[in-house]
Order: sequence, then C-alpha cells, then structure tokens
Amino acid sequence: MLSDGFNAAFLNNDMQNITPQGDIGLIGLAVMGQNLVLNMNDHGYTVVVYNRTTAKVDEFLVNEAKGTKVQGAHSIEELVAKLKRPRRVMMLVKAGKPVDDFIAQLVPHLEPGDIIIDGGNSLFDDTNRRQKELESKGLLFIGTGVSGGEEGARRGPSIMPGGSPAAWPHVKEIFQSISAKVDGGAPCCDWVGEEGAGHYVKMVHNGIEYGDMQLICEAYNILKNGLGLSEDEMHDVFAEWNKGELDSYLIEITRDILAKKDTDGSPLVNNILDTAGQKGTGKWTVINSLDLGVPITLMAEAVYARCVSALKTERVKAAKKLKGPKPAIAAAKDPVKRKALINDIRDALYASKIISYTQGYMLMRSAAEEYGWKLNWGGIALMWRGGCIIRSRFLGKIKEAFDKNPKLGNLLLDEYFRSEIKKSQKGWRNVVAQAAKRGIPVPAFSTALSFYDSYRSAILPANLLQAQRDFFGAHTYERTDKPRGEFFHTNWTGQGGTTASTTYTV
Repeated sequence: MLSDGFNAAFLNNDMQNITPQGDIGLIGLAVMGQNLVLNMNDHGYTVVVYNRTTAKVDEFLVNEAKGTKVQGAHSIEELVAKLKRPRRVMMLVKAGKPVDDFIAQLVPHLEPGDIIIDGGNSLFDDTNRRQKELESKGLLFIGTGVSGGEEGARRGPSIMPGGSPAAWPHVKEIFQSISAKVDGGAPCCDWVGEEGAGHYVKMVHNGIEYGDMQLICEAYNILKNGLGLSEDEMHDVFAEWNKGELDSYLIEITRDILAKKDTDGSPLVNNILDTAGQKGTGKWTVINSLDLGVPITLMAEAVYARCVSALKTERVKAAKKLKGPKPAIAAAKDPVKRKALINDIRDALYASKIISYTQGYMLMRSAAEEYGWKLNWGGIALMWRGGCIIRSRFLGKIKEAFDKNPKLGNLLLDEYFRSEIKKSQKGWRNVVAQAAKRGIPVPAFSTALSFYDSYRSAILPANLLQAQRDFFGAHTYERTDKPRGEFFHTNWTGQGGTTASTTYTV
C-alpha cells in the first residue's frame, strides 16, 4: 500500500466482488476518446470507460460501442476495480487542470506499479512534473502524444509515448497494435524517452503542422489571387501535386476541400470566414524555441499568421485605407508562363517544407541536449510517416537521412535534401519575389528563404549589431583575430570608461 487507507475504496463489498477483466481504462469520451476505445476493442483489448458526465458512458455503450467488449464505469472507483493489474488508465481530457484533477481522483485507488497515461496535448513541463510526483508515490506515468484526429484514433494514429521507462513494456503491445502501420507493418509508435519527451515530440509535430498548413494556404492564395485560378482548377493542381514529392495528408485534404460545394453549388471554402483558431501547441513550440535559442522562424510566422487572421475587423477597415499593388500576376494571362509559375509555387512549397522540418529537428536536437533525452531521430520520422496529420512521403526521406548518418547535425546538410533545395531554389525565389511585387502576403515562404540564406552565410551583419550593443550598453564583443570565448569592450566615445556589462548566450 502507498499509505494508510490508500486502497480504502476497495473495502466496499460491491467493488471487492468485481472480477477485473479490463486490459486498460480510458477516461474521456469525446470523439477522440470514443474512437480510440473502438480501435482498442477491434484489436482484442477489453476497455473500461469512464466520463465525468456519466450519462455519456451509457450513451456510448448503447450506441457506438454496442456489440463490443467495452465495459462502462460510473465512478473512478468502479473503473479501477474493473482493471487487471498492473492497472493501466489512459486519460483523453483537456490539458492543464483537468489532467491534474483526474490524477488526484485516481491516485487513492491505485497500487504501486499501476500506470496513469495522459494522452492529451499536455505541455511537456507538466508531464515532467507529473512523472516525478507519481513516481514518488510508487506509480508510473506516461505522457503520450496521439496524432491523427478522429479518423486516426479510429483506424490507427501516430502515438509518441514518453515518461516512466518501466511503464513501456506494459503498454507497448496495446499502443503498437492500435497505431498506424507503414513500410510493411512497422508501427507508427515507439518509446520516445523519459519525462516529457513524448509530449515534447508531439508539440514539435504540432508546430510543424502549423507550418505545413500555412505554407499550403500561401500557395492557395497565390494560385487564387495571383493567377486567378478557380477552385476547380486549384483542385486539379493539388491533385497533381499529391502524386509527387508533396504527397501528404494535408495536400490530399486541401484537394478535397477545394472540390467541396456548398448547398447553392458554390465552393464551400469561399463561404468560410478567414479567421483561424489555435489551441496553443504551436505557441508552446515557439516559446520553447526562444528559451533554447533555436530559430524556428517558419513555425513562428505560422502562429503569427493565425494571429493576424484573427484581426478580421481591423483588416476590413485597413483594406479601405491602406493601398498597395493589385495581386494579379501578368504571367497568368499566358498559359505557358502560368504553368511555369504553378511549378514554381510547387517548388516554393516543397523547399519551404524542407526548411520547416529542418527547424523542427534543430529544436528537438537542442531539447535533447538541454533535457538529457536520447531521441531516435529516424524513429521519430517513422512515427510521423502514418496516422498523424503531417504524414507524408517526404518523412521517409528524413528517416533515410538519419539511417544513413545518425549524427546528422542538420537536414540541409544531407545530400538528398541539399539537392532538392538546389532544384527548387530558382522557383522558390521567383515566387517570393512575385508575391512581394504584387502585395500577396507570404510570411512562411519568405521567412523560410531568409533562414536558408542566413544559414548558408559564413558572415552575417551581426558584427555591426554587437558593435551597437557594446556602444550603448558596454555588452562586449568577440574578435575575428582572437579565440572564441574572449570578450572585448571599446570606449567608443572616449567618455565611457573601461567597465563592461556581463554577457550571456541563450
């Protein structure tokens, strides 16, 4: 027992008479939770379900779960009593306080070695804290990212577990059996690492997802407002792109969205208000990148693009007063030039996508060093190859790059990606230039190109910046003719003296 009265709930005779049959318990019967339960049932596991609103348990059992082995529980006590040891309880609830609240309800009913699993989009810092707190009580904790949306949860998601290593053998078979499969049956699920590593990788996944979606939207905007393509014509473009290196879930659904008609026969997408929502994981990724000093500029622009979109009322007013060039691109009138520009837009999208994943891997590498995690870079790409929102053919190339060189420092230095950027670069630059000339906003395309040009520059103008900092704040600088780590201060005005400020590196 963990403490006096720790299992007092089991003194209840009704609970003592229950024969545990459940392989795993699940708390939270929103759509993701329901579909994950049905997925587990399909793979032969007996799932015991509980929801804070217990009426939802009964509704689920008589509707979606009818004819299955799924069992219901009307209290946390009953849920735990129906589970085999070691008990495995998975939560799919809103991040933050609801997770802590359910953990607090579960703990008094559990025994040493039992496992609590958080399958929501929790902040990795919270997962770190929860693991330590629960392990101090003899319990095991897993924080796992689950990606794929409703369809993925039902048919096979990407699952990214991390936390207490001792818990992994007890959930491995369940998680890998219900996950998506690629490359001849390889599961899109493997152990990521200790503490919040699983939720961290999911957070970066979501940041990349923000970037991918923004890039696609920028391509759509140029096709629509720059080239004047109809939704049906754009549907054909995205359908063609989905056959090549851009083959992915997000390109596929964009193709289908553009073909969808409203009740009056007009393209449905045109009747959707242009204000984008967000749930916070992209913002978390950007904040963490600032803490670690890693330039994930594309993801940051994708987050800010959503913020700008939310300024709808202001934008409508500004559009009447702030003038700029008309977006129509002259080449659109010439079929040959229009086709060439469509190919350039594809190249810009592809090259920018490479930059987005490059930055995502830079962030994960820095996090691994900072937090002491041993991450499997190729394995992460494999986990993302199927089931998740960013699944694409492209991820197979990332896995190949790390299989070839596990110590690869940057994706841009891999031979394949270096050659792909080289092939795409002319079209990429043309699209960014054309968009700037025509006043079409392309923040993600532009920042991706700027990052590429900065990263390939042996010398940047930061020497002047350091001189400025030393001039007004005596912040010091390093010299090109001295070893790294030696700092100098200049008395720029003859009146500043020799005292220098402290310096630090993010």
